[in-house]
Amino acid sequence: MSANMLRSIVIVGGGTAGWMTAAALSNVLGDHYHIRLIESDEIATIGVGEATIPLIKDFNLALGIDENEFMRQTQGTYKLGIEFVNWGKIGDSYIHGFGKIGQDLGPIACYQYWLKMHQAGEASDLGNYSINTLAPRKSKYLRSEPEMAGSPLGDINNAFHFDAGLYAKFLRGYSQARGVVRTEGRIVQTMLRESDGFIESVVLASGEKISGDFFIDCSGTRALLIGDALKCEYEDWSHWLPCDRAIAVPCESVQPLVPYTRSTAHSAGWQWRIPLQHRIGNGHVYSSRFMSQDEATSILLNKLDGKQLAEPRYIPFVPGRRKQTWRNNCVAVGLSSGFFEPIESTNIHLIQSAIARVIRLFPNMGFQQADIDEYNAQTQFEYERIRDFIILHYKATQRDDSPFWNHCRNMEIPATLQHRISLFSSNGRVYREGQELFGDVSWVQVMHGQGIRPQGYNPLVDLRPKDEIRAYLGNIEAVIKKCVDVMPTHAEFIAKNCAAAG
Repeated sequence: MSANMLRSIVIVGGGTAGWMTAAALSNVLGDHYHIRLIESDEIATIGVGEATIPLIKDFNLALGIDENEFMRQTQGTYKLGIEFVNWGKIGDSYIHGFGKIGQDLGPIACYQYWLKMHQAGEASDLGNYSINTLAPRKSKYLRSEPEMAGSPLGDINNAFHFDAGLYAKFLRGYSQARGVVRTEGRIVQTMLRESDGFIESVVLASGEKISGDFFIDCSGTRALLIGDALKCEYEDWSHWLPCDRAIAVPCESVQPLVPYTRSTAHSAGWQWRIPLQHRIGNGHVYSSRFMSQDEATSILLNKLDGKQLAEPRYIPFVPGRRKQTWRNNCVAVGLSSGFFEPIESTNIHLIQSAIARVIRLFPNMGFQQADIDEYNAQTQFEYERIRDFIILHYKATQRDDSPFWNHCRNMEIPATLQHRISLFSSNGRVYREGQELFGDVSWVQVMHGQGIRPQGYNPLVDLRPKDEIRAYLGNIEAVIKKCVDVMPTHAEFIAKNCAAAG
């Protein structure tokens, strides 16, 4: 090893962020670096990040994890999308599915042809043109396989629901088998070098001092290193994202076992429902400016599908991000770098993408500022584009039944989001910018699902006769329906392939 290479990496905090980081780094770095993770059994993790987006499959694949074993060990289920209930108007429901919409015709997206016919009153619901939105309505699931290419069955794109605590435990075993050393202890002090402000060591309550070359802050919203020690400022986005509290409680499972997360809007926030093999995870995200904790708790407990299994957990949060997520020899991963409410299941993905950036911009002992600046710029871009997508869910509403929704409907929004809404409202156009997380299909589904209706459509659609377009869309709809009909139920697929023991 070069004299300029790091020797030791210290990860502060366990949970999903800490053990995902440890697993990924131990897999990539092998035994060339010493990786130590510090966590305290005295400090509970938030532990409610139980829904993911499809890119988590890439993370597990890179680690060589067998999917069926992972599902068994984490009480996992499959997720084809997110159902949104009562967001545009009370009584509305749509699914933001993970797969594509139809099959494009030439250079023009299928959605544009559907839009012309929909405006003419000659097309059915948009959800009928994607297997990832129709299958969950029928509680169906099938894993996409390479030999299915060319069929809608090859377009199935899934993520997972899993028990976050069990996932961390699973990755802990993986990491320790690859040399990661776990230290139990509570950090009481962070020592900085006087010469440059770099972190030199952390001190445990036991008195033990742990030194390192590179520190990764996975301490959650406490942000022990990036916030407390290095004083990186936090940018508060609550003027755009008014919810600042969450209540979480599990309940018994009920049938059918659906392959999607459900988000139901209430008078001052929304309720999540995440079905696992052994229970259902539930929560109420709300704004303390518009609703009391007692009222929010009552709403949640009165809308559980099964018997309550534990006392509610109360989680305050501030939506936003660190203005710098890498400073000196410390990078923040997970909730120490920022917080989004789990409406689009982005928090675990942000752990994954941060780890990927750390690996791509992995430092040596010089910790070059150009690399750090690039890391921070990419993180800022990612957070701001996700921020806009989440704000869209609140802004795009016709609800006027409560002060909360009146506030959301009338609030000022970032110029970047206003541009997207204006572009879509004209002729249904959406463009993905750079490496932003959510693509055009996601934006289309949410904007249409919550009542934004374009005035027109791409005029090149009119180059094809209406009868041809009608037949083209009818064929897509019919083929998808046939494919869904032959799929097993979600419960049947899990029972056959990846049921947890006991």
